[in-house]
Amino acid sequence: MDSTIRKAAMRVDIITIFPKMFDCVLNESIMKRAQAKNKVEFHIHDLRDYTSDKHRKVDDRPFGGGAGMVMRPEPIFNCVERIKSKIKGKRTRVILLCPQGKNFSQSSAKRLSKLKNIMFICGHYEGVDERVRRCLVDEEFSIGDYVLTGGELPAMVFIDAVVRLIPGVLGDKNSLNFESFEGNLLEHPHYTRPASFRKIGVPGVLLSGDHNKIDAWRKQESIKRTRERRPDLLKLKSRRRNE
Repeated sequence: MDSTIRKAAMRVDIITIFPKMFDCVLNESIMKRAQAKNKVEFHIHDLRDYTSDKHRKVDDRPFGGGAGMVMRPEPIFNCVERIKSKIKGKRTRVILLCPQGKNFSQSSAKRLSKLKNIMFICGHYEGVDERVRRCLVDEEFSIGDYVLTGGELPAMVFIDAVVRLIPGVLGDKNSLNFESFEGNLLEHPHYTRPASFRKIGVPGVLLSGDHNKIDAWRKQESIKRTRERRPDLLKLKSRRRNE
């Protein structure tokens, strides 16, 4: 996967010690179609290929003692520098996925979707050597206030959230305008056929054909749902309006 560099809209490099974890996710559904449309190209790098010892060791005990292991700097530096040499000086955003990072959001996904090159470092164990953070990493992200066994699953979440925002990836470009978290609101309720299911009917306004009334109903329901489930988003929306 790493031998050919094509001119796709976005290049994504993933540094991991479990490269096979990405096979299914990147070769199914939207991600598969995005590659077929040449909107994105993925390059998976096995960190163990960048070690210098026969055991392909990527971790070691922390200086000062303590539980667990820490990812060594040498293979990560080797891998990042090799990738940068292959993309011939083009700017790439290096992102470390770890519990200490800032929370990932839709606004972050939109910002990153405009980049041409993104590199993900999947953290593991007790974390990475601090020199990796200081010298290589541009941003640190977490997908929530909980701890996972590694950064592979967060990387998949990032990729899905970011790549789908690249123009032309989704079939209907308008679908991006009516999603949860757009404008700090949750999405309105959805209904499809049949119009009556187990004696539960679809709201009449959705069957009226009056698109102005439908739009007004959807906006009202979006605000209502946000107020019930995520009032913090409404406070954020109000605070930004007043800034």
